[in-house]
Amino acid sequence: MSSNLPRGLLALEMLVRHPAGMPLHAIAAELQIPRSTAHRILAELAKAGYVQQQAGDFSPYRPTLKIATLGMQFLSATGVVELVQPVLDKLAAASGELARMSIVENDRLIWVAKAQGARGGLRYDAQSDPGEDVRLFCSSNGQAWLSTLSDQKALEVVSRQGFGESGQFGPNAPRTIEAFLESIRLARERGYAVVHETYEIGLAAIAAPVRHPNTDAAIGAVSIAGPEARLKHAEHLVPLILDAARELSALSPGIRACGR
Repeated sequence: MSSNLPRGLLALEMLVRHPAGMPLHAIAAELQIPRSTAHRILAELAKAGYVQQQAGDFSPYRPTLKIATLGMQFLSATGVVELVQPVLDKLAAASGELARMSIVENDRLIWVAKAQGARGGLRYDAQSDPGEDVRLFCSSNGQAWLSTLSDQKALEVVSRQGFGESGQFGPNAPRTIEAFLESIRLARERGYAVVHETYEIGLAAIAAPVRHPNTDAAIGAVSIAGPEARLKHAEHLVPLILDAARELSALSPGIRACGR
């Protein structure tokens, strides 16, 4: 598979964004390669245990849990989770919501750890796992990080990931470049990002960038997320987020060292 390795990796990245699976013709079209080539690549990935296809030549290809397992094993080996988990646990307990952290890596934002603070009633449990990419344009973590970049760089980064298809995310997700840049401008002005039903219906979140104490460059973002009904007016939670961001900032040299 050596000559097809780049295409195989692109196929994996595409499939993890479509957990329900994609048919062969759609994968080939997205990768802009012949179906026969796509079939060989997917056969190799299936043999290695990274994708699976149910019985039937026309059934979709799906990613397996092996990809997520590798990501979680890597994060555990780096020590990042152990370093940031106490801060997230404290934030979750104080806010009563889901606390999460993401880390910047090569113009991508990756989920690394989380803590659930809701003990009953309505609660939000993240669908994404550690090691997965953050959806940049419509999530609080994504907007918080992008707000630390120039508009040109933010557009460049988010354009590579894409804005998703109509109806794929929440009703308030930005759908134009102007709307996206306005959300980034507001986050930059506040020092934190606030989203209401942009990622999915009924979900609200607040996030702040985590900056390296020496360079001031953002190395990640920290957030709390929960039901819109509870976080519709959540200004009182902003100090908790900013305090957590400062604590994680102090740890950031260690976080980057773990991630190398």
